[in-house]
Amino acid sequence: MDKELLDALLRPTSVAVIGASATPGKIGYTVVSNLINEGYSGPIYPINPSATEILGLKVYPSISDVPGPIDAAVITIPAKYVAQSLEECGKKGVKGLIIITSGFSESNRRDLEDELVQIARSYNMRILGPNIVGTLSNADKLNASFAPFLPLPGKASLVSQSGALLIAMDASTYIRRVGFDKLISIGNMSDVDFSDLIEWLDQDENTTCICLYIEGLKNGRTFVDAGKKARKPIIALKSGISAHGAAAAASHTGSLAGAVKVYGAAFQQAGVVQATDLDNLFDRTLALSLMSPMKGDNLLIVTNGGGVGVLATDAAERFGLPLKFAPGDVQAELKKHMPEFGSAKNPVDLTGMAGYEWYYDSVRFSYPHDWVDGLVVLYCETAQTNPQEIAEGIKKAIDDAGNNGKPVTVSFVGGERSESAMRWLVENGIPAYGAPDRAVNAMAALREYHKIRQMVAEPETPLGVHDNDKARKIIAAARAEGRDSLTEIEAKEVFAAYGMPVTKTYLSRSEDQAVKMAAEIGYPVVMKIVSPDILHKSDAGGVKVNIKDEKGAREAYNTIMANAKAYKADANIHGIAVQEMAPWGTEVILGSVNDPTFGPTMMFGLGGIFVEVLKDVTFRVAPVSESQAMRMFSEIRGAPILKGVRGEAPRDREALANTISQYSNMILDLDDEIAESDANPVLVYEENRGIKVVDARIILKKK
Repeated sequence: MDKELLDALLRPTSVAVIGASATPGKIGYTVVSNLINEGYSGPIYPINPSATEILGLKVYPSISDVPGPIDAAVITIPAKYVAQSLEECGKKGVKGLIIITSGFSESNRRDLEDELVQIARSYNMRILGPNIVGTLSNADKLNASFAPFLPLPGKASLVSQSGALLIAMDASTYIRRVGFDKLISIGNMSDVDFSDLIEWLDQDENTTCICLYIEGLKNGRTFVDAGKKARKPIIALKSGISAHGAAAAASHTGSLAGAVKVYGAAFQQAGVVQATDLDNLFDRTLALSLMSPMKGDNLLIVTNGGGVGVLATDAAERFGLPLKFAPGDVQAELKKHMPEFGSAKNPVDLTGMAGYEWYYDSVRFSYPHDWVDGLVVLYCETAQTNPQEIAEGIKKAIDDAGNNGKPVTVSFVGGERSESAMRWLVENGIPAYGAPDRAVNAMAALREYHKIRQMVAEPETPLGVHDNDKARKIIAAARAEGRDSLTEIEAKEVFAAYGMPVTKTYLSRSEDQAVKMAAEIGYPVVMKIVSPDILHKSDAGGVKVNIKDEKGAREAYNTIMANAKAYKADANIHGIAVQEMAPWGTEVILGSVNDPTFGPTMMFGLGGIFVEVLKDVTFRVAPVSESQAMRMFSEIRGAPILKGVRGEAPRDREALANTISQYSNMILDLDDEIAESDANPVLVYEENRGIKVVDARIILKKK
């Protein structure tokens, strides 16, 4: 990121509008009008060779005719003229280009878009867009867009890949009571992308929370790196998670949308909080922009109504913040501020009789208490109480307790008076919502943010035992034979080169040799066909297990060879693998793909039915630390099996975590060679007894 150039682009001290128009309704007119009407204080230079004056401003026939320096140029002319305009901007010394014009990669004209980037780089300019609405900033009174007005002022800033959605969100800020300082339309991301803007907004003194609407990323790894480095909360809504949705995103912005599980993993690794939908994005943004993270698990709920208290309790369970009963001393104190039939357990039910004083006293006591990590305050509007007074009581109690960095969210359920009170709370820095589950979900976001930032801060596990040269020699030998896959034995050798415990396996080329190898390994053994032309060995009758003696070994060798030739007569058969028969253990699968967005990405799940039918797997972008691997175990539905259930001993999760970390480092280290791979099955034994990689597969990238 070049901060000086992005400052000029997003907080320009002067703006030219190329394609400015005197005709109302045209984008070139709207942009000039918006700049004037919102009170932008810098020079505005309309550019149009056919006009002399627009909205009282002098018009220049070309940007080269403008007498003063120009930070940013807003471009609204047709696509075929944009490249020439960029040349003129470059010669003028323009630093930032806000290209509203459409008709580039989203219309299958990548060539035109690439030309713009080439020109911009030759003159050291940065491009926002093309195919965007523009950019808006409350701090600078800047509306360099065709959005109708600046958003409700607030402490968050939004970057949106969809221009239409940005305009809609701009308007809804006033209804939702969620303010933004900046709205930035990013469109096709020909140059400036999410990573650039995360880094820039992280340094912006007017932004406390970075909000993202993402259809796809151009470079997932730079995004993850930018997220890790950010000091401010980042929340993202990812669309295009269904197969049809992904296709729609690609046609709309020219972006590729990755799989939802991969994006979810990448967001976690980047320290980014996820939103589930647009309403949730607003709710979580409000909390993250106003409140500090929730640093512990103890949530206290204070309410005047049992119904909303129960709804909040259910929500807390659903969003990963299950309630605990408050300690005895907390309950004893809270009982002083409610009628005898109230409850101080958690939720704290002050009853419908609660007014200003009971709310004030309860919040004033509980908010600073050491046991309380986060506070949700609920209010149901009653005929006997005034919502505004309750709101003021909550705010005063927090102020009088002293701001100790703990988060508070509030929900008022009622009519216009409650709505007005919630607006007042938000204006005074307390997130308020119209339903108890929303207030709890917002608190869950604050807890989630703290947890994932702790994860991000964890050190990466260094690459352990490995022999890169050996692995590459094996791969090179396969390529020399014209193959784009390794045999099982070759794949195991590569795995072993990276310190993974593979089953002892030899390649036999004759019946006698197979017998000798089996005796050396020790019965029982497994025998498998080895052929680059037979990838699914079981389908070809190419696997025999539990071979117990020499007779069985000879029979197995001949049967496998006959089956293989019958399955594929012209198959290139390297021989038959003789392998130790590993003892029973819990089956897991490790796999890798080269994701188009994030690069080397690995999968983990339990084997058998869990992966084949239930698709019970989780993902991480490589590299994966051992602590991250441990969390992967807890993310699958079959997690209890690894911990030990129904009398089974716990599995050796430490050994498995180490192997996952090594595996992830292997696919990253050999990123230029490996397209996909898997270790399946991997047998996990009891604690301290290790694991065994029983079968391995590596598919090479085509070169």
